[in-house]
Amino acid sequence: MAVRAVVIEADGGSRGNPGPAGYGAVVRDPESGEVLAERSESIGTATNNVAEYRGLIAGLEAAAELGAAEVEARMDSKLVVEQMCGRWQIKHPGLRPLAAQAAGLVSRFAAVRFTWVPRDRNRHADALANAAMDAAASGAAPAEVVPRGVAAPEPGVREAAVVRATGTDPATTPASWEPRPTEEATRLILVRHGETERTVQKRYSGRGDVALTERGRAQARATAARVAALAPSVAAVVSSPLSRCTATAEAVAAQVGNPPVRTDDDLIECDFGVWEGHTFAEVREGWAAELDAWLASTRVAPPRGESFVTVAERTGRAVDRLRSAYPGETVVVVSHVSPIKLVLRDALAAGDAFLHRLYLDTAGISVLDLYPDGGVAVRSVNDTSHLTDV
Repeated sequence: MAVRAVVIEADGGSRGNPGPAGYGAVVRDPESGEVLAERSESIGTATNNVAEYRGLIAGLEAAAELGAAEVEARMDSKLVVEQMCGRWQIKHPGLRPLAAQAAGLVSRFAAVRFTWVPRDRNRHADALANAAMDAAASGAAPAEVVPRGVAAPEPGVREAAVVRATGTDPATTPASWEPRPTEEATRLILVRHGETERTVQKRYSGRGDVALTERGRAQARATAARVAALAPSVAAVVSSPLSRCTATAEAVAAQVGNPPVRTDDDLIECDFGVWEGHTFAEVREGWAAELDAWLASTRVAPPRGESFVTVAERTGRAVDRLRSAYPGETVVVVSHVSPIKLVLRDALAAGDAFLHRLYLDTAGISVLDLYPDGGVAVRSVNDTSHLTDV
């Protein structure tokens, strides 16, 4: 039976940009919120933007199959929304065929409206997309993939979620050695906070608000001077809200023109739960089985803590916001070892073993460029040259 109007919620993403990618789309009744259809698919290796367009296309196709006449398409991708509304040019050639396909589907409806929404209002599609990304990364068969955080469809759902691995998407950003213009990129200068007593004592230090040591404050000053040398112009300094980060961020801001230090809760360290404040040896002795499980899977959280999958989701949100808010500008991001490792893992399209093989020093600096088409260039990792005399 045809419906008059529907709401589409669509999303897509990749683990690495480009990396293992997938999309999710949900079609709802605008009055009751009832789910009428779900679509989810892993698409091999692709960029975030490609996956987002694929999610929109899947949603429009599902709405057309339901016989909808009017559509509101809600997405947390500013780029796709603005391009579909005609306000932004589609510069990347890999996105043009997808935008044309979406436009062809739009022409089949009496009316289509595009709306940007924050990511936390797009959770259902986001969860479907994450399940599809997991399938692309692991090679799991469709039956083995369960979307995270999505309840089973209620009665009335017309189509179950489908997750299929289809290989490399032809519209991904092509591999190239050709240098890209840095002025187009949003540059993130990632800074780990300076030394604290817990880092010296090799203790789990997550949400506990511990201060910098005297050496940590000296590291922050040296880092500030290094950042000032790297970036003549800084648009913003964004920090985890914990004091060891804000103190480091304030030292940096004082050297780069005093932009206000803005905090972002999504940049906070992993919640280590009951392990907080314990030494690594104490955790090994007291929670051996739990520690082994945690080290073996990013989905496992410490007792009463937070998994790295959850940390990655929120740091991904923070990076997406910075890319959208500061196009072509430089932003200093002051955070902790886990969030920075996860950002670098995704930027390098690395696997989870990367998290255990990368060492990040206190007050170390890493630099990456984020391009409007979804491309990423990692410029440096854990630069500590400024700390030789500290």
